[in-house]
Amino acid sequence: MNFLRGVMGGPSAGPQPSGAETIQKLCDRVASSTLLDDRRDAVRALKSLSKKYRLEVGIQAMEHLIHVLQTDRSDSEIIGYALDTLYNVISNDLEEEEQDDSEEENLPKQVDNLGSQFTEIFIKQQENVTLLLTLVEEFDFHVRWPGVKLLTSLLKQQGPQVQQIILVSPMGVSRLMDLLADSREVIRNDGVLLLQQLTKSNAAIQKIVAFENAFERLLDIITEEGNSDGGIVVEDCLLLLQNLLKNNNSNQNFFKEGSYIQRMKPWFEVGDDNCGWSAQKVTNLHLMLQLVRVLVSPTNPPGATSSCQKAMFHCGLLQQLCTILMATGVPADILTETINTVSEVIRGCQMNQDYFASVNAPSNPPRPAIVVLLMSMVNERQPFVLRCAVLYCFQCFLYKNQKGQGEIVSTLLPSTIDATGSSVSAGQLLCGGLFSTDSLSNWCAAVALAHALQENATLKEQLLRVQLATSIGNPPVSLLQQCTNILSQGSKVQTRVGLLMLLCTWLSNCSIAVTHFLHNPANVPFLTGQIAENLGEEEQLVQGLCALLLGISIYYNDNSLENYRKEKLKQLIEKRIGRENFIEKLGFISKHELYSRAAQKPQPSFSSPDHMMFDHEFTKLVKELEGVISKAIYKSSEEDKKEEEVKKTLEQHDNIVTHYKKVIREQDQELEELKQRINTLTSQNEQLQATVTQQVSQIQQHKDQYNLLKVQLGKDTQHHNSHSDTFQMNGIQVEEVSKLKEELEEWKNKHELLQVQLREKDSMIEKLKSSQLEMGTTEQSSQTSKSGGLEHNSELQELEMLRSQIQLQSAEISKLQMENQKLQVMNTAADPVSGGSGATAVNSSELEGRLQQEIRELKSEVKALSEEKESLKQHLDSSSSTVAILQDEKSKLQQEVAESKKEQDDLLVLLADQDQKLSALKIKLKDLGVPVEDEDDIESGDQADEDEDGDEEEQD
Repeated sequence: MNFLRGVMGGPSAGPQPSGAETIQKLCDRVASSTLLDDRRDAVRALKSLSKKYRLEVGIQAMEHLIHVLQTDRSDSEIIGYALDTLYNVISNDLEEEEQDDSEEENLPKQVDNLGSQFTEIFIKQQENVTLLLTLVEEFDFHVRWPGVKLLTSLLKQQGPQVQQIILVSPMGVSRLMDLLADSREVIRNDGVLLLQQLTKSNAAIQKIVAFENAFERLLDIITEEGNSDGGIVVEDCLLLLQNLLKNNNSNQNFFKEGSYIQRMKPWFEVGDDNCGWSAQKVTNLHLMLQLVRVLVSPTNPPGATSSCQKAMFHCGLLQQLCTILMATGVPADILTETINTVSEVIRGCQMNQDYFASVNAPSNPPRPAIVVLLMSMVNERQPFVLRCAVLYCFQCFLYKNQKGQGEIVSTLLPSTIDATGSSVSAGQLLCGGLFSTDSLSNWCAAVALAHALQENATLKEQLLRVQLATSIGNPPVSLLQQCTNILSQGSKVQTRVGLLMLLCTWLSNCSIAVTHFLHNPANVPFLTGQIAENLGEEEQLVQGLCALLLGISIYYNDNSLENYRKEKLKQLIEKRIGRENFIEKLGFISKHELYSRAAQKPQPSFSSPDHMMFDHEFTKLVKELEGVISKAIYKSSEEDKKEEEVKKTLEQHDNIVTHYKKVIREQDQELEELKQRINTLTSQNEQLQATVTQQVSQIQQHKDQYNLLKVQLGKDTQHHNSHSDTFQMNGIQVEEVSKLKEELEEWKNKHELLQVQLREKDSMIEKLKSSQLEMGTTEQSSQTSKSGGLEHNSELQELEMLRSQIQLQSAEISKLQMENQKLQVMNTAADPVSGGSGATAVNSSELEGRLQQEIRELKSEVKALSEEKESLKQHLDSSSSTVAILQDEKSKLQQEVAESKKEQDDLLVLLADQDQKLSALKIKLKDLGVPVEDEDDIESGDQADEDEDGDEEEQD
């Protein structure tokens, strides 16, 4: 504050005095006016003056403006003016109005510091920031938007201090997260900018923002804006995501566990035409690729990186990146960043490395992506950054990938080289780059080939078989010999450094390669000559590498060559170089500036090709060998002998240990197999015991069911006996019915006889009629006879209709026969005179009356017999149905009993089989040394006794 007063204290020219006076009057109006409208007008006037008279307004009006924010919160308009005025005062982003040349020369530094100083004054009272957070919660646009801008400006000026105030404020971060959900895009977009400033370099706030669902909201905004085709809003969201994820393992894990990696795949779905690469799209895609690299950075914990790499493969993100990698028309910087991204996605992940090895470029014929990339690396016309990216991709492909290393080296071996030359292999490209005229290609090819040999002694030995045809007519030379030949020819420093790094990697931890190297008599003199010379600074690096290579030849020497034993080589160093000088030259490597840069991170990043000297993995090798080589140089022959003896002893010991390890490993495998078998047998035993228990319970259930069936069968037998008695009674009734049927048949026969007799009677009546006619009976008697004849005829018709139902009794038929005989006697004894005819008429009328009465009786008796017959039939049908039902029930019960007995027999057989299996399993377990308790046998014996008791009860 004193500084600001000092700035204002000096004399000033121009309109400043009137401006300062006006500002003072406005501040007095804001402080003293009682009417809200007057205060609002005064604040509006201060806002209009705040850009031109920033310093004056800041000094005189800040306290009054803060007071307005505290007291006039009910009026959104005056609050908005106050916030805008404070923003104009604090922010350095506003464009200044034109000023005089003298002012432009005197005030730039002062203007730069104004924002920071005013911010310091504002946040000195933490309640001001808390008040501002409360105002940002207001939904009114004229309050919320200027509040967001003012808070963003405060964070830009004094980030750590404002972050701490917001962090300790209750729900401070959560209030600001609501800005992302605002439907007004202006506020939402400025909210993203505010969160960018809020999350810078503050892990605690980053975690709070992430757990407030920031990832979901930001990814939704990116999708709504069109992914990589979106505008600057997408760029701001991506920058905020980088702030949240970079160097924050907790947020990275939360991002992966929330399945947000899967939502990144649509970002890289570029069109086939690849046209319309606007500057904003290039920027967005570049940031998207960087965000992927943040998740799989080599500096992250290995476990977190590996899980993200696997997630990117499973969701198809790696495949999408490889599509961009092999596409045409992609801008160079996007292609370079894509190569770097793919490199880190596959680095150290076998699954991703295998997939990358299978990717082919869309060419005719198709070529592996690795071959296409290597062609770009050894092509000196390609951009430098692109060649560095391809080298990094190749290094990441081979990192901890012995399978990939073997495939690369195999393309160099004589048995696998394509004789037709129709296709170029990775090995041929590396050899071509290794011996080209371009020093950068030499260095890249040497480093790439060194990575193919990294920590793989088998491939180092196989690479010794590689033969190269140098020129027509000359015999082929080995790859190792050709490398040393190029070294001795005095090529460029970059080429020699690359070849020396390759040779050091090749010979380290490989005694056979050391022997091959020493077998060439020109190699050791060349190395000692290079080390012994006093050369310039550029050659010091080569001298250090030559010392390292000679030290490796001593340290990994197996003394198989008499002229180049360890002791002789050390004597040579002492005579021609000097031990101290040798150690000093060896230290040139680690003291070099480019060595320190390369040791920082795996990715080769160089400002120019001339700085491309060291590889990251090689720096690790130097750290490992520098100390042991220094010790080896100072050891005497006796110490070497002792060391050799110790080594032999250790080798013997190691062989013994290896042998025992092998035995122990085999025993462990056998134990594991036996444990697995025991576990299998135990599980089978448990399953069998469970099955036996289940079957025992089923047998018990069947026993219970069987006992119930026995009880039910006992009851049913009694019931069946009672039914059989009833059936016997019904049998008696059937016999009676059969007798009745026989009697009915007899009655039918008798009825036929009666009909015959009636016909005879009819014939006799006809004879009487004819006799009456002949004797000249009177008209009355004749009519009577006719009427009697007609009545007889009608009665006979009725008898004929009932003929099927009539059953006559024998006594009544005999009576009728007797009466008929009497009638015949009377008819034969009748006199032909009139008196006789009258008596005959009287007798015939009596006979007709009796016949009618007897016919009526016969009808009633026939009716009664038919009803009795029907009742007997109904009773017989009911009895027969009852018998049929009982027979069906009896057959069902017998079938169920038979099935139950069959199931019981099957269960007994199954139990016997299970007992046999159990006993066999127990024997196996005992043979395997597993203790088997005798209680199981006792329980099984008790169970068998119970089963036998149950069977005896069933038999009883």
